[in-house]
Amino acid sequence: MNNSLNSKHIVLLLIGSLIVFSCSNSKNDHHRIFTYNESKGIPTLDPAFARNQTIIWPASNLFNGLVQTDTLLNVIPCIAKNWNLDADKKTYTFTLSNNVYFHAHSAFGDKKTRAVVAQDFVYSFNRLTNPTTGSPGAWVFNIVDTLFGDGGFKALNDSSLQIRLNKPFVPFLGMLTMTYCSVVPQEVVELLGHKFGQNPIGTGPFKFHMWDLNDRLIFLKNPHYFESDSMGNPLPYLDAVHISFIADKQSEFMEFMLGNIDFISGIHATNKDELLTRAGKLRERHHKTFYMQTAPYLNSEYLGFIMNENHPDYVELKVRQALNYAFSRERMIAYLRNNLAVPATATLTPPMLYPKGTKHPQGFTFDQSKARELLKEAGYEGGKGLKPITLTTTPDYLDIGEYIQHEALQIGIQIEIETATGAAFRQKVANGELAFFRASWIADYPHAENYLLLFSTENKSPAGPNYTQFSNPKFDALYYKIAQDDDAKMLIPMADSIVISETPVIPLFYDVVVRFVNNKITNFDVNALNNINLKHVRKSAIQD
Repeated sequence: MNNSLNSKHIVLLLIGSLIVFSCSNSKNDHHRIFTYNESKGIPTLDPAFARNQTIIWPASNLFNGLVQTDTLLNVIPCIAKNWNLDADKKTYTFTLSNNVYFHAHSAFGDKKTRAVVAQDFVYSFNRLTNPTTGSPGAWVFNIVDTLFGDGGFKALNDSSLQIRLNKPFVPFLGMLTMTYCSVVPQEVVELLGHKFGQNPIGTGPFKFHMWDLNDRLIFLKNPHYFESDSMGNPLPYLDAVHISFIADKQSEFMEFMLGNIDFISGIHATNKDELLTRAGKLRERHHKTFYMQTAPYLNSEYLGFIMNENHPDYVELKVRQALNYAFSRERMIAYLRNNLAVPATATLTPPMLYPKGTKHPQGFTFDQSKARELLKEAGYEGGKGLKPITLTTTPDYLDIGEYIQHEALQIGIQIEIETATGAAFRQKVANGELAFFRASWIADYPHAENYLLLFSTENKSPAGPNYTQFSNPKFDALYYKIAQDDDAKMLIPMADSIVISETPVIPLFYDVVVRFVNNKITNFDVNALNNINLKHVRKSAIQD
């Protein structure tokens, strides 16, 4: 613990000695440093490899893209100040702001920096799709017309960029908000090569300063950042960001309780009762030191069935439906998740992604009488003649597996539970080896299509994320319409109704973002993608 406290003072001294702070709202010498911990470590800060939260969080504060999302996940301008879509619904033209500059680097010559131009995006996007880069985000541009311009992208001039798709795709603009699509400077990337991820140069509200891979990562305020707040004040408000790498979650929690870390995300099982009431509220004794943030999270948790009837452990339709009726999602969430989730009684598409004027179709509610009727209709009255079903789950969902196991037994279905983790488990799911498995889907971009694709034939695993290998021509036809025509969004409930009727999954719940934040922190926006955007964050001044 003393080591962590010492490192905090070292950071304060280090930053204080290297920067002349320019605080927009005061003329004092207070340092406003936002601190958080990344227990899993950060392998790279290169946005081309921002495949998970550990990379997305820091990289999104160093880099910018053409567009971004607001707290309600609306797509709004970023480096592109406006854009239009041609009548063919395939060609986007973006107009870039002319006041966006890369962070300083010797690769830019005597001026140490330069403005971002359209050609930088052409380079960045082609780098993303180049197989030699090995980016896990290359799929984002699978839909571009590679015969157009340079790989699907064209710089008309320094401030105009065009992207042409090979077919209309409604969610494309939302996909461009992903960290993968950030702009990077060719001079620096080619100078540093694979070391760019440890020495990143972007355009973001913070700039890279130092990285002790085993101890701390420090970003400093970008004094030349191009965005300002609604009053015209320059962003960001913070002077620096300090990320620590404490691997032990209990030690991380203690550092938060001591005020040395400004926020923690999620709830570790060992700390749940210390923090929360049974109703999922922050215990009153903590109100003076920190607060709790919650918001809907575009993360759907589910159990999947393999839909290949040739699989030796294939589970037939009425048994799948019976299992969906067999347990109370509300009770499960109350007792096992402290009510910090939303019951998923329809399909995997979170309610917030449904268009206005539509609602989820009728799914499955707790009804064990209905479940028993379905088993009887299937020829398994009371479960007689039905062999045990094996559920493969991860250890962190064992409690839910055991709950469903207990409830299923009440209607005569025996479930045997296996636990598995890591790459081997994911590979078995992707290869269709498991008849009944636990899975989740966190949205990459805010559109219902990102959930419907889990059931489209073209996305069957192992090539895509349709791990149940569900296939239905009527669903596919609806999916294509929804993906290609914004006016077809009202068809989303119809597509989901087909999934409900075929029952390839047991939807469990829609997750909730949960954060605990030091009372000194304000303007810390929370959103349904659980990103952290630090450019608007304020922190009460700390005396040197």
